[in-house]
Order: sequence, then structure tokens, then C-alpha cells
Amino acid sequence: MSDSAAIDQSKPSIARVYDYLLGGKDNYAVDRQVGDFFVKDLPGSVGIAYANRQALIRVVGNLARDGVRQFVDIGSGLPTADNVHQVAQRNSSDAHVVYVDNDPIVLAHGHALLATDDDTTVIQADLRRPQEIYDNPEVKRLIDFSQPVAVIFSAILHHLNDDEEPAALVRWWVDRIPSGSYVYISHFRSGHNEETAAAEEKLQASFGRGRWRTDDELTALFGDLEILEPGLTACSHWRPEPSPDGIDKIGPDDRDLTLWETLIACALARKP
Repeated sequence: MSDSAAIDQSKPSIARVYDYLLGGKDNYAVDRQVGDFFVKDLPGSVGIAYANRQALIRVVGNLARDGVRQFVDIGSGLPTADNVHQVAQRNSSDAHVVYVDNDPIVLAHGHALLATDDDTTVIQADLRRPQEIYDNPEVKRLIDFSQPVAVIFSAILHHLNDDEEPAALVRWWVDRIPSGSYVYISHFRSGHNEETAAAEEKLQASFGRGRWRTDDELTALFGDLEILEPGLTACSHWRPEPSPDGIDKIGPDDRDLTLWETLIACALARKP
């Protein structure tokens, strides 16, 4: 069976909805229906997707410049402008990147995108079964878990409900990465307001998942890891200064944020 043959076009996909909100073309009518709720009924909410993506670009650029050469992007979603491997390899030509997603369309597009890149791969797997990811031959080929690695959970843990124990999942990976490794998490941040409630209700209705969490709950996801400066903060305020060479410049973002931009937060932590 080909990658495309496994794609179910009758149900919305989290990856494809994100693709639509970011201006991509790899989505179907059922995905656009969900996306249009955020675009039309919750105006400004698309800012969450953009703020999240820009923070990820800055995080990967920072890590690659600091010497990190291995990245595992769990729940990576569809390829978009400035993918993790592009940012990492722009700053470190020998960087190795593994993308992980459970959506077959991500696998199909990833294979096409990475056909000539031996240092990057994409695998289809469920983040709730981390051992299968860890043992995957492609992961073993590219990632040496005796050396520092960055594990990325960008806008994915909020798609796990509480009974799926996202903190335990993070801890599973922390227990298997060496000292000097990093964990990055971005996550919907509860605003205790009507907008948060409406967005959460839509995600639960569409996917049966989608959980906004408080700052205390988000910090707890990191367990005993050392959260680096500036701590847990709105994605738009995570190290907004441009890089020295300007390549990964997103632009300083010390302005007042929109309500929606405050509802996506992130932090980077290091394993001592």
C-alpha cells in the first residue's frame, strides 16, 4: 500500500488542520472546515500557530549554534517553511533530525521532501508508544542516545488528555537521554476565558482531544529538568532577539501580545 492510500480524507487530521492554518496546501475539505472555525469564529486565533512555529525556529537555531547535533521532533506535523532539519543544518551541517508523526500524509510528504537527505528521516509512529519510536531502525541509524539530543514536543502534548499522562511520556524520554540533552515543549496555555473554552471545546468535538493547561501544569511536564531562561513564557517572547548572523531572524517581539498569542507558551530545559 502506498503512503497516500492510507490517508483517510473523511476525518480531520490535526497535522492537516495546522497545515491549513499556516497557509499550506496539504489538507482536505474536512480539515478546512475545522480550520475555518478558528479563522472565522475565533478571529486572531491563527496567531497561536504562527507564534508556535516561529518559536520552534528560534529554539532549533539556538540549540544548533550551541552544539546540539541530534534532534527528535515528536508530533512534527506537515513540512512547512523552515523545517527543523533546514534550520538545524543551516547552523550545523552535520545535524541529524528524526521527524515522528502518526499521520500517513506526513510520512508521504516527508519521504518526498527528504529523498536526498541521508541525515534526516521521518517515521510514522504514535507518541504514546515511545519504545517503538526509540527502537525504530531509522531512529537508531541517525540518533546516538549516548550523545546529547534535543527532544522536541512542539504543540503536541496538548493533544494528549490527562489520562494519557503527558508528564510520564516526557519523563520516559528524559530517562533515556544523556546529560547535556534538551527537552523543548510548547503547549496551549489556559487563559481561563471564553476564548480558551471555545477553542478547547472545538478540538474535543473534532478530535476527542485538546487540553489547555495552566502554567503550573506546564512547568510540571518538565519534572526535575532545569528550565532555561527565560523560563516558561509566551512563545512570542521566547528569546526574540535575532541571531548574530541574522539568518534565523524572526524579529524582536517585545510588543504587547494579542490575547491569542498569550495562549501558546513554551520552555526549553536541559538535563544536568
